[in-house]
Amino acid sequence: MNNFRGGIHPPQSKYTSQIQTEEIPLPKKAVVPLSQHTGSPSKPVVSVGDLVKTGQLIAAATGFISANLHSPVSGKVSAIESRLHPCGYNFDSIIIDSDDKDETVEFKKNDPEKLFPNEIIEIIKNAGIVGLGGAAFPTHVKLSPPKEKKIDSVILNGCECEPYLTCDHRVILEETEKVVGGLKLIMKVLDVKTGFIAIEDNKEDVISLFSNLPKLENDIKIIKLKTKYPQGAEKQLIKAVLKREVPSGKLPMDVGCVVQNIQTAKAIYEAVYEGKPLYERVITIAGFVKRPGNLKVRIGTLLSEIIDYCGGFVEDLPGRKIIAGGPMMGITQFTLDVPVVKGFSGLVILTEKESKSYEPSNCIRCGKCVDVCPMYLIPTVISRLIEKARYEELKNYNPLDCMECGCCAYECPAKIHLVQNIKLAKTLIQQKKI
Repeated sequence: MNNFRGGIHPPQSKYTSQIQTEEIPLPKKAVVPLSQHTGSPSKPVVSVGDLVKTGQLIAAATGFISANLHSPVSGKVSAIESRLHPCGYNFDSIIIDSDDKDETVEFKKNDPEKLFPNEIIEIIKNAGIVGLGGAAFPTHVKLSPPKEKKIDSVILNGCECEPYLTCDHRVILEETEKVVGGLKLIMKVLDVKTGFIAIEDNKEDVISLFSNLPKLENDIKIIKLKTKYPQGAEKQLIKAVLKREVPSGKLPMDVGCVVQNIQTAKAIYEAVYEGKPLYERVITIAGFVKRPGNLKVRIGTLLSEIIDYCGGFVEDLPGRKIIAGGPMMGITQFTLDVPVVKGFSGLVILTEKESKSYEPSNCIRCGKCVDVCPMYLIPTVISRLIEKARYEELKNYNPLDCMECGCCAYECPAKIHLVQNIKLAKTLIQQKKI
């Protein structure tokens, strides 16, 4: 079985995987942050009082590593002001009051057979597509590697290894043609002859679907991977599928590979074939809500409206935890007055018992954090150096390689705040304070 070093096996809790995607009603008010992608924030091209249509450009990219933003609803721009972002910071945002008409701009359809690779990249760029697996890196940048970086493989990430989350699972099942079509477009852009769709072996229905798909070309292969977290991380996926090791400080393109998310491929298909920009996505709502499931939502929809649509919380549980994303790498929310952004994959509501915090005790040097770290780090040493303020030694232990997957903290019997300490180490190095 294809595999990688380290990793853990947390409870999957993927009971929403068999619930079909629903499209929720339009938001009454859309809050669209100007910074919801890696890189520089977008710049508004609309003003307060302007009337906009669904799919209309409302903020333009401000550099190569940036992304366009499009209106998720038709209505009136009521404000451009600082609003809370799911990451916990405030960012300037465009506020649009919906008129409930959902009038769209005219989408320009294309025939990919008549398009050159650079034209496809331009369409993807104009559509504001970013990685929808969580990192939200502008897709047009990822598909424009330097000429000296020869790409020979594309991997479509369908692992979805985070507990609770099943939105990608549903998209593969329900939008198979668009997912495969998006992969073909990526392969055409990169002039790649081999594409892989990586699926964990807990998704038997997906594997069965592709096994019985007569139109799947010989140059696209389905790879069944062992169910393990974080199987969907780029470097671990490349190791499992291609047996290639991405060196420290390097990128997948340095080993001839590009990895894209399932929903990103679908968005690419819709942008090229249908002319549709990215203004909606599928997310998972799981945990203690009355109607968990998978929902197609517009970017900018407030979490409060999503919870209301799902019937509210099961009960008014004291100490509950609301997580944007999965429980391993998601961010806890202290209010529901925050919007869905492009990289938002789900909303998980945990009880106090499930999300219990522990006081850390002394490290017993068991080495479990080292055993499970998929990046070959020594988390306990990095953590200790931070706690003892021995900053000058940190760089020797490569904390920047940490992807904050949380495997070390999950396994640590002493409940040491390993991830928090490593994040602090990364911040200090990135800010050049050490």
